[in-house]
Amino acid sequence: MPLPATAPPTLSAIGFDADDTLWHNERYFRAAQTRFEELMVDFLPAEDLGARLLLTEARNIRHYGFGAKSFALSMIETAIEVSGGAVPAPVIAEILAAGREILSHPVELLPHVGDTLDALAGRYRLILVTKGDLIDQERKLDASGLRDMFDAIEIVPHKHPETYRSVFARHAEGAGRAMMVGNSLVSDVLPMLAAGGYGTHVPHETTWALERAEPPVANPRYAGIGDLAALPALVSGLRG
Repeated sequence: MPLPATAPPTLSAIGFDADDTLWHNERYFRAAQTRFEELMVDFLPAEDLGARLLLTEARNIRHYGFGAKSFALSMIETAIEVSGGAVPAPVIAEILAAGREILSHPVELLPHVGDTLDALAGRYRLILVTKGDLIDQERKLDASGLRDMFDAIEIVPHKHPETYRSVFARHAEGAGRAMMVGNSLVSDVLPMLAAGGYGTHVPHETTWALERAEPPVANPRYAGIGDLAALPALVSGLRG
């Protein structure tokens, strides 16, 4: 959905999420969860186990943050809980191995990433704003080959309105003249809108349940696009 023609042409900076916006990520968490469900099948059916794991993840975010290490800890905690402490040590070792695999997966860029960044570079300040484990996010960024495309890089523990106000105040002309682009309505779009900026949703084929929300279609600073190829045309209408 394009932004209304009446939107003020004030855009000067664009922030990009990383995981499942620039490169695939959630598919590796899904693979680890499938392995976890196979390992724990004697204790709970896969559907029920997945629901319990999601509850554990939501509870642990404030303690462990986001990323593969947090996910691995949540899998182990869930395994202990649903088994009443009877989960065998070899199963715990397998769960840890599944978590480590997430930390070494290859980085595969999503379609149109390179061309889109090339088209926007020099016209707007490009800022990477991603959350998660610092070491893992740095690894993926280096493997992506995209580091030099960005004017600034921020790896943050959470994405709140104040996060975006602070990031775009430091690296650009404030959130009001910036757009955040990402696959998560919860983390990339809604808090950016609350900060006074523009939020553009680029859906991914797999999105973590805790990152889903209803699109804020009534907000004039919201847009939804099918993929990143549509972004240059969208933002060009916001620049005077």
